[in-house]
Amino acid sequence: MKSPAAGDRDLLLDVSRLIWRVWRGGLPTGIDRVCIAYLRHYAPRSLAVVQRGGRQFVFSPRQSSRLFDVLLSGKKRMRTRLARAVLTGLVTGRRAPPRRDMIYLNVGHTGLNEPTLPAWIAEFGLRAVYMVHDLIPITHPEFCRPAELEKHRRRIANVLSSASGIIGNSQASIDELAAYAATQQASLPPAIAAWISGWDRPPSVEAKKMARPYFVTLGTIEGRKNHRLLIDVWRLLVGKLGQAAPILVIIGQRGWQAAEVIQVLDRPEQLEGHVLELGSCKDRDLAGWIAGARALLMPSFAEGFGLPLIEAMELGTAVIANDLPVFREIAGDIPTYLAPQDADAWRAAILAFMQDGPDLARQKAALKSYRAPNWAGHFKTVDAWLAKLKV
Repeated sequence: MKSPAAGDRDLLLDVSRLIWRVWRGGLPTGIDRVCIAYLRHYAPRSLAVVQRGGRQFVFSPRQSSRLFDVLLSGKKRMRTRLARAVLTGLVTGRRAPPRRDMIYLNVGHTGLNEPTLPAWIAEFGLRAVYMVHDLIPITHPEFCRPAELEKHRRRIANVLSSASGIIGNSQASIDELAAYAATQQASLPPAIAAWISGWDRPPSVEAKKMARPYFVTLGTIEGRKNHRLLIDVWRLLVGKLGQAAPILVIIGQRGWQAAEVIQVLDRPEQLEGHVLELGSCKDRDLAGWIAGARALLMPSFAEGFGLPLIEAMELGTAVIANDLPVFREIAGDIPTYLAPQDADAWRAAILAFMQDGPDLARQKAALKSYRAPNWAGHFKTVDAWLAKLKV
């Protein structure tokens, strides 16, 4: 990557989340994918910001380019190369204060709870722009680790007090943020909704085939995603249909509040041969699983966006989902919406979707004209909005 002079770089891009993700390994989450997309788009005009120990370090143009290259390379020995790039940049960052009026861009939530962040922004006269992905730890604390509620409150308090602008991944997220700000007697900074995109869709997709019809659910196995409902539904289906029951393909890493589901996956007993768990899946294989499924199942109790929905619909796959405002926003009336605790309704819908019935036909017809949001459209919106903030 070419290294423009410092004066040619007008953005401060916080890459702290990406550094920690690469260091710990594992598959990228939806927020990680957003961070990667922003890095690809804004790297040439950005200086890297890394937060460590309550301090904010601004890397030089040369060290920023070096770090960006490592984060985007995907090559072997990433941790060794990353450690060198970060350590060298941290030394440089101690000597390189940011210029006044630069835009500080943090789209990954990481470090937003730091009490030193608003003071750093004020000290150097920066214009902070944050992406808010969701308020789930505040609106649905029962699905989060105990410490996450207070941590997210601190994040949002810092956002509301120091932001010059806020990017929402959806209008639903902005509306939730505005409602929460009102409860805190705080005003909402200028905000814009810009739908995000997901994977780099493979140029060709070969639908997976199984001996029986299958349905797929995608996402971390955790309480909020409501895998428990699907396990209960599959018990009903297997009890009714036996070996003629469809297969449930669960794609996602194991996470929080899912002990009962994980116990079933580890000791399947009556569901053996009826439920397939895939803890990791490359994009090409993921596309194949989605493309071959009778439908994507999304019974989540809460979501900030819903990348699996747009990925499924882009591939022409039907969707059965909880009736969330954000799902209505990004998918309209195309999916079949069901209450997240009505196992009988989900069982009936899945049975219906095993055949080429009227609701499946309705979705398939609507999906022929569906166009998924893409990063080009996202950044066209955000670039124009950032340009106005700079005036």
